[in-house]
Amino acid sequence: MTEAIKKTLKDSAAIRWIVLILISGLTFGTYWFQDFFSGIKPLMITEMGITSSQFGTLIQWTTWANVFGMIIIGGIILDKWGIKRTGIVFGLLATVGASLTALGASGTLGSDTEGQLWVMMIGRLLFGSGLEVVCVIAMRTIVKWFKGYELALAMAINMGFGRLGSTLGQALSIDIGQGVVSPAVNFAATLIGIGLLMFLIYIIFDVKLDNQLKGEEQEGEDEQFRFSDLVKLVTNRSFLFIALLCVTFYSAVFPFMQYAPDLLINKFNFSYDLPESATVMIMGSKVLGNLAIFLGLFFFALAITLVPSNIKNKKNKIFSVVIILAIFVVFIYSFKDTFGMWLKNGPKTASLIPLGSILFTPIFGNIVDKKGKAASLMILGALLLIFAHLSLSIFDSTFLGYLGLLALGIAFSLVPAAMWPSVSKIVAENRLGTAYAAMFTIQNWGLNAFFKGIGWVLDKANPDVVAKIESTRESLEAQGLSNLEISNILQEKQIVTGEIPPFDYTVPILMLVGLGVVAIFLAFMLKKADQKQGYGLELPSGADAPNGEEK
Repeated sequence: MTEAIKKTLKDSAAIRWIVLILISGLTFGTYWFQDFFSGIKPLMITEMGITSSQFGTLIQWTTWANVFGMIIIGGIILDKWGIKRTGIVFGLLATVGASLTALGASGTLGSDTEGQLWVMMIGRLLFGSGLEVVCVIAMRTIVKWFKGYELALAMAINMGFGRLGSTLGQALSIDIGQGVVSPAVNFAATLIGIGLLMFLIYIIFDVKLDNQLKGEEQEGEDEQFRFSDLVKLVTNRSFLFIALLCVTFYSAVFPFMQYAPDLLINKFNFSYDLPESATVMIMGSKVLGNLAIFLGLFFFALAITLVPSNIKNKKNKIFSVVIILAIFVVFIYSFKDTFGMWLKNGPKTASLIPLGSILFTPIFGNIVDKKGKAASLMILGALLLIFAHLSLSIFDSTFLGYLGLLALGIAFSLVPAAMWPSVSKIVAENRLGTAYAAMFTIQNWGLNAFFKGIGWVLDKANPDVVAKIESTRESLEAQGLSNLEISNILQEKQIVTGEIPPFDYTVPILMLVGLGVVAIFLAFMLKKADQKQGYGLELPSGADAPNGEEK
């Protein structure tokens, strides 16, 4: 008789999805903490007295550890220690860093601006040391539980939770803070702590699965880090081009998102605070009301991309799309007045960029799977990047600004959907861990430069604005006003009365146009290199690449 196939926890669909939710809690919390400062940048300038350059420095410190190889070190530790211990160590590191940032923002460990900033920067350094490794751990965990099942779908949903964290962090931080910086930081730090608790609960399932898999292949045996793999990677032209394209593209997107709400406020006169008429109240809370609307948009994005793809009958597939779209139209119409005011609000409008990627990334991923053309799509993404930043820099048209944000959202979905699957065609499977660690490390070099660079250039391009804010603050401090009172007066002078002129973002955003030009060049060079090396980047997934070079 044939021995019965042994069933394990991961053979249960319900358990797999419970695991995914538990893992995604940490992803959600870390992405929120990564991006939430963008929603309160104007408040940090007026309440804390920092400059745009100092704001950029604070965000920049998130990347310092990764610039010097923390992601690669984390990958080595992950291979040696496994998911459980590595997840606890780096999840705890991110939690401690977030908590220290919160203590700095509250003035507990430093009451003056410089002291607060130093505590917050050290906190962001510790948080950043855990951030990227936590993302790698999440990917590794999903592979462990979903390999042979819904792997691509699970990864897309996990990324969707991360993007949702970015969206809500940008959009809701000003609501949570209610005009004060510290509560928004405390809330963001708490989310990471909750995510770590969810990971600890996940460990119970992981231990049971490992006990069931005793004697079988265990995690870490198939993907050990080797320094010789780095040599093979850096001598591969296609990998070099795609790695450089990665750092160029993300340097033009992620740093911009930190400044996008402030840009919309200063350039297009968008609002910072929303009137009560634009707020949906749930249980007396506008935070819960706004959260409910964003969750509605999130669930629509998941439904329109996931439900039809799991229906085989064509008529039923079309019917499902019609039903979902009809529900969405009713949803939008029900809140049309609210959305109308949201689209004139800086934090709310900027938050739609990561939210849009939840919708578009699975769509573009499906196109790459079925049609190929990955290198060509990366060229298109770079063109959209240039259009987006030109629209938001040299032109003063609000309509073009909206088109630019839409183009950026599409590019933010299109390029990753084409880029990350392409790496698996260029690099042998046993070196993929090393390849991704190397790409993330190089990516952080660019992020480090532009997180700080945009703020520094913004201050240098607007010396009169910086001087006016500083002189007004000094005058108000001399009157004995509190930081909150000073913040409210500065916001009124800058946003309402116009006594303090707006920041001109033209020069810093033009720097990002330059990155788009470089990205197009790299995408063309990647396509040309692939024609010679024959990895099949323009072919659909699963198609055999003719005469491909040794990986």
